[in-house]
This record gives sequence, structure tokens and C-alpha cells, in this order.
Amino acid sequence: MFETLERFPVDPILGLISAYAADHNPRKIDLGVGVYKDEQGRTPILAAVKAAERIRLEVEDTKTYYPQAGNPVFNREVQRLLFGDDSKACAEQRVHTVQTPGGSGAVKVGAMLLGLARPGAKILVSDPTWINHKALLANSDLDIGSYPYYDSASNRVRFDDMKAAIAALPPRSYVLLQGCCHNPSGADLTLAQWRELAALLRQHEVVPFVDIAYHGLAIGVDEDVAYLRLLAVELPELVVAYSCSKNFGLYRERVGAVSVVGATRDIADNALSQILGVARRLYSVPPAHGQTIVGTILSTPQLRASWLAELTEMRERLNGMRREVAAAINARQQQRDFGFIAGQYGMFSFLGLSVEQIRRLRNEFSIYMVETSRINVAGLNPGNIDYFADAVAAVL
Repeated sequence: MFETLERFPVDPILGLISAYAADHNPRKIDLGVGVYKDEQGRTPILAAVKAAERIRLEVEDTKTYYPQAGNPVFNREVQRLLFGDDSKACAEQRVHTVQTPGGSGAVKVGAMLLGLARPGAKILVSDPTWINHKALLANSDLDIGSYPYYDSASNRVRFDDMKAAIAALPPRSYVLLQGCCHNPSGADLTLAQWRELAALLRQHEVVPFVDIAYHGLAIGVDEDVAYLRLLAVELPELVVAYSCSKNFGLYRERVGAVSVVGATRDIADNALSQILGVARRLYSVPPAHGQTIVGTILSTPQLRASWLAELTEMRERLNGMRREVAAAINARQQQRDFGFIAGQYGMFSFLGLSVEQIRRLRNEFSIYMVETSRINVAGLNPGNIDYFADAVAAVL
């Protein structure tokens, strides 16, 4: 029977891992895989995570299932982290948060909730967007489209075009919005633009589905969710997918959450019941280790302070490296201004190189990136930035 199956295409990002590993050039640089790296090129375990793991080993006395919604402490603390301690929606018990297997699991569960709420409804995702978004939205009884987001010529958000696409949606449609540190462009909306967008969504009765995968890596922990708190005030309903992979360094532990805000407490309770039904059909109950770690960190003042300090260090390294790489490339050539990199946030930016130039970087200089020219800025450090800038200048 399996002879009917065709080979599934290799993921372009994961395919780079094998090519990079097989390259024996000591100066090779990996700018493809979306993980944070320190100045030594490592993806370290945070000290706060190590401390929370020790606590868990000492106090854990059972391996029985968590409740279907997951670790209650994790859910409570992530909800506070997102919506704030003074959230009116939370005070009115119109918000529910459920633990999921990673941010990908949160997107999938959220998508299935949206499909159950309005089968066949239109949902728009940004162009460009994270490569896995449409795959996760698929098979959720949604009609998937896209809205213009990033202009590669000006390296800016196409905000007017984005608004026009959303305004053209039928009432009670959905739009998937990335929070801070847009993947793959690095270009974010300003808070003023989010405020304008909130008014547009309310006017046209469009429900936002917000995907937050890089919280704390743009400006700050509160600043990076200011738009979300605005949406929760201005709109009656929204859904949020959240990942702890990057900001806690818990990639392989698959730590995520989905939150729903309802117009009333009863509506939110109904949505929660449907989320739990979806979870039951997908994975039954979520994993425990990573979520317990995050819950322990966020609920323990000393560990929370340690995490915030480490997160600040990560954020400042990314933002500093953005400024340095923009200056380094610009110092070596006058054909193109790369200053836009310094004005973006998170791990990713588009260099705006051609496929031919990207292949030259890989073949001649052992510099690996996907052929859209998206780079992970975290792959750069003081030891390789000059080599990288020289190579980019050479292929321009």
C-alpha cells in the first residue's frame, strides 16, 4: 500500500542543517536555523531554567497526568505575562489560557477553534509569513488567503495595503497577526499602527489571531505585548498563540499556550470547552517538563528576575548585532543601504539578495541561508561578522 506515497519535500530550512554539518570549512556560518545563539555560537540553557529544573526534581512526586488544560501555574503565569495584572478582560474571567505542545501546537489548536466557531471563514496571513503557518492552518475548515505585509524594495511594512486587504474581508472573518519580531522580515508594526489596526478590526468585525513567538526579544517584556493588551481592551474577541521556545530557550521541550478572549464569560467558557475538545482529539494531554519549568520561573520572584536579566542580555545582543552588521556591510560597499537591518527586531531580516548571490555565499564562502535571503542575525558574532560582511560585499 505504501508504494502510493510520494517523497515529502525537504524543508528548505531543515535541509540547510545537513549541508552545513557536511561543510568542513572552519569559517562556515549558519544563518538559516531559527534558534538563538550567543557570541560563542552556542544555544545555551538559561541559568533560570537550570535552577527551576533542580527544584522540579526535588519536589516532583508523581508522573500522573496534568489536567487536560495543562499545568495550572503555567497557564496562570503566562496569562498574566501576556495580558498584565490589571487586565479588565481577565478580571471579568473572559480569558482562558491552555497549555499546548509548543507554539506550533498553539497555532494548530487556535486554528481549529476558529474553524469550529465559523466553518469556512476566511483567514488572512501576512505575505511573507513563517513557512509553517499555512500548513498549521490547513485542515481546520478555514479559507486561507494572504494580506500584503512587507515591501522588499523599501524594507518597510506595507501598512496601507495591509489595511485595505483586511477592510475588504467579510464580517466575522479572521486575520493572523504576528506580534513582535516578525518572522521572516523582522519588520514590526508600531504601537500607533496597532491602535489604528484595532479600530479597523472592530469596524469590520474581524477577529485577530495573534501569534507571539519572540516575546521579550524586541524592546522589552511589557513593551512587546503592549499591542496585545490594547487589542484586549478595544476588541471583544481574540485568540493568541504563544511560544516559550525562544525567550526561555526551551526549544526541544515544546512549551506553548493558546489563549482565548470572549465577549462574555459564558462565551469564553464555551470556547474553552471547545479548545479542550480539540486538544483531546490531537494529543489528549500536554507534556509536563517544560511547562513546569516556565511556571516555576514566572511564579518565583528570584528566578523571574534571573530570567528577565538573561532575556535582556539576549535582546541586547540581537539589537546590537543588528547595528553592527548594518554598519559593517555599509562600510564595505555603496551599492545598497543595509541600515534597515538596525531598525528591525528579533532574529530575522531579509538581505534582499538574489538566489544567485545566495548560492555564491554558500558555495564560495560557506555561508548558509535560505534562498529568500532571510538570515538569522543570532548566527553572527564578533568572530565572524567581518568575514560575513566581506562576503556579502563580494557578491553584490
